Amino acid sequence: MSLQGLSQEEKLHRIRHSMAHVMAEAVVDLFPGTKVAIGPAIENGFYYDFDLPKPLANDDLERISAKMKDIIKGKHPFQRKVISREEAEKLFSGKGEQYKVELLKAIPEGEEVSLYSQDSFTDLCRGPHVENTADLNAEAFKLLSIAGAYWRGKETNPMLTRIYGTAWESPKDLRLYLKHLEEMEKRDHRKLGRELDLFSLHEEAGPGLVYWHPKGARIRHQIETFWKDEHFKNGYELLYTPHVGKSWLWETSGHLDFYAEGMYPEMVMDKANYYAKPMNCPFHIMIYKTNKHSYRELPFRWAELGTVYRYEKSGTLHGLMRVRGFTQDDAHIFCTPEQVEDEILEVLRFSLHMLRAFGFSDIQAYLSTRPEKAVGDPEQWKLAEASLQKAIEAEGLEYEVDEGGGAFYGPKIDLKVKDALGRSWQLSTVQFDFNEPKRFGMTFVDHDGKEKQPYMVHRALLGSIERFFGVLIEHYGGAFPVWLSPVQVQVIPVAPAFEAYAKSVETELRRHNLRADVDLSDSRMNAKIRNAQKEKIPYMLILGEKEQESRSVSLRKRNGEQVNGLALDEFIAQTLKIVASKENV
Repeated sequence: MSLQGLSQEEKLHRIRHSMAHVMAEAVVDLFPGTKVAIGPAIENGFYYDFDLPKPLANDDLERISAKMKDIIKGKHPFQRKVISREEAEKLFSGKGEQYKVELLKAIPEGEEVSLYSQDSFTDLCRGPHVENTADLNAEAFKLLSIAGAYWRGKETNPMLTRIYGTAWESPKDLRLYLKHLEEMEKRDHRKLGRELDLFSLHEEAGPGLVYWHPKGARIRHQIETFWKDEHFKNGYELLYTPHVGKSWLWETSGHLDFYAEGMYPEMVMDKANYYAKPMNCPFHIMIYKTNKHSYRELPFRWAELGTVYRYEKSGTLHGLMRVRGFTQDDAHIFCTPEQVEDEILEVLRFSLHMLRAFGFSDIQAYLSTRPEKAVGDPEQWKLAEASLQKAIEAEGLEYEVDEGGGAFYGPKIDLKVKDALGRSWQLSTVQFDFNEPKRFGMTFVDHDGKEKQPYMVHRALLGSIERFFGVLIEHYGGAFPVWLSPVQVQVIPVAPAFEAYAKSVETELRRHNLRADVDLSDSRMNAKIRNAQKEKIPYMLILGEKEQESRSVSLRKRNGEQVNGLALDEFIAQTLKIVASKENV
């Protein structure tokens, strides 16, 4: 199909999908006995999964790339053919392509079966593709990496070899993307986590479980302290709840019906079954049910930094971004129908305030509405959806509506932020729940004296603390703003004679709650400065004879800016002002 008249997104999709087929042809030609699985276009590129006769090395990517360029230069047309299921099964069975036969069986009855062929390669595929390999630029693609992938994502299935690549319209676009990848690699939170000594993960002690090191813990403390203070200011109360609960709790909530695969296995104690909590909400409901409540008491805004445990498949674990144990900045609002609109407006305002405080300004909303199968009165859904939409519009946010995309138990808003590299991260969620209040028999006495069911809103501002920390590391490239930096000031004496003054400066800074360290190592001054810059410390105070005599400091910022002869008291006052304002510098 011609690329003319298509949107840029459609063009790139066809280019990448076609390039996946070209790569599959190259791999099959170079490694006889290869069986092919699936090869879709994905964001910024493509991949293909193979069952190979031997393991691939990174050096093999060069051979595959060279073969792909030969195929592209051959100017082979992409030809589509619709055939019967019987013909398709005979074709792929005859080639021993068991993965294609399995995919063929998954195609719904009544849906046509189509093949795409170019040169010597034929694939089971819906398309679309470019018209000819000549429409692909042989200098605008690159094979990036090799990974393992279970067939159809199931750990009980064979492990296949996945080759990732990227493809663009022009070599210039490819160069820009590769430069972007280099910047992403520099900012990778796993790499910076090691270099800055922030956290670690230990497979041998339990995959997907995070160990916070002292410097990482300092940042976490700042995040959590700010989070708690802001919640108190906004009318919330804090809760602390257990890490495990009896099975009946999760049966009542519905988690064992709908979420059992995502939970840790049961523990048996005192002839009862317990589970590590995957969510905090049933515990908050238990607190609600300890007393009867009047409409006069509502709303309750209850928040918890609650650690939860979810069984994520080992292949999906990824640094801090996908873990098995994490702390959720969770909250639940219990209110009357009359209070819903005001509460949602306030929740959204609060969410935006928190995200902006951490330096995120490009924020988009996504509204998910009632699916075909849902619990709760349709009138409840209408009220909830209208409240969510009104709140988004009141804040002037750009938003998209996902019709029917809500959970069966309620509509929701998701907020996505863009980081310094323009990548989107889903952080905040505001989710109605018409399911759990009913299942747990939650009530309040309304002004007419009748018992009624309260509205329940789940709400997370930052998501999980671990994932949010990972996003922050990558957003700032490890160079955290002053208020978050684990070490805000590095004190550097130029010679041993000034170490006593350096220690007194450190003491004074700490007295004002500034996080300061003094470098008393034997390294030369320039080496100490380089070390501080490598650790991305915002401020370095260089102290020598002049500074000691005048009780001043020579300030060097991590961006290279210098201010000499600055009075210590003035530096402290300036820094405290920056910390208090939470400037993202």
